[in-house]
Amino acid sequence: MDLEALWQTLTGQAILFGPQILFAILILVIGNWVARLLTNFTRRTLENRKLEPSLVGFLTAIIHAALVTFVVIAALNKVGIQTTSFVAIIGAAGLAIGLALQGSLSNFAAGVLIIIFKPYRVGDYVVAGGAEGIIEDIGIFTTTMITLDNRTQIVPNAVATSGVIENYTRKGTRRLDLVAGVSYGDDIKKVKDILQDILDKEPRILKDPTPTIGLMEMADSSINFAFRPWVKVEDYWDLFFELQEQIKIRFDEAGVTIPFPQRDVHLFEESSGAAN
Repeated sequence: MDLEALWQTLTGQAILFGPQILFAILILVIGNWVARLLTNFTRRTLENRKLEPSLVGFLTAIIHAALVTFVVIAALNKVGIQTTSFVAIIGAAGLAIGLALQGSLSNFAAGVLIIIFKPYRVGDYVVAGGAEGIIEDIGIFTTTMITLDNRTQIVPNAVATSGVIENYTRKGTRRLDLVAGVSYGDDIKKVKDILQDILDKEPRILKDPTPTIGLMEMADSSINFAFRPWVKVEDYWDLFFELQEQIKIRFDEAGVTIPFPQRDVHLFEESSGAAN
C-alpha cells in the first residue's frame, strides 16, 4: 500500500513537473549550443581584426561564461526555482571583484583600447606615460618598452593612455632639427652653400618634404642657422650624429668659425673727484 501510494505520488509529480523538467533540459542543450556558436563567431571576428591572441581568448571566455550563466538561470527559472537571489549573489560577487580589481580592470580596459585603436604598435618608438622607447610587447595589462640604452620599461596600460602619446614611427619619416652656429664675421651665403652641399651629397636625406636651411637667430655670440632635413625613421639616429660631424669638418675646411660663448667686458676708471 505504501509503495503504491509512493508510486502514485511520483507519477503525479512526474506528470506535473515532467514537461517543465524536459523543457529546462531543452533550454540547457539548445542554450549551450547557441552559446558555443556565438562564442566561436566572436572569436573569429576578433581574430580577423588581428587582435592579440591572449586578448581574444580572454574576451571569448568572458562572453561564453556570461552566456552559459544566462542559460542556467533560464533553465532553473523554468522548473520553478527562484533565481532572484541567485542573480543578486552573482551581481554582488561581480561588484566585489570589480572593486578589488579596480586598478587591474582599468589597465585591462586601456589595453583593449590600445589593441583596437592602435595608437602604437610593436616596433614603434613612442613617448607615453612618462616612458620613452621602442615598443617590445603590448599586453592586456601592460606595455613593455625598450629604451635606447637597452633598459626595459613596463608601463601599466592605464598610465600609458592617461596623457598624450607621441609616436615617432607612425608617419615613417622624421625631421632632424640641427643648429649650426657661426661667427658674425663669416659669410652667410658661404655658410648656406656649405649646408646645402651637405644635403645634396647625402642620399639618405629625403627630397620631399623639402629640407630647410635658414638663419634662425642672431644670438649673443653667434649667428645660428636652422638645418632641418627630413629622413626615414630608421636613418634618424645615424644621420643625427653623422650630419653634425660633417658640418664641423666642412666648416673647418672652409675656414668658417664656430665661436665659443663670449661676453665683452668694459672697464671704466672712476675719477678721484667722483670717488670723493
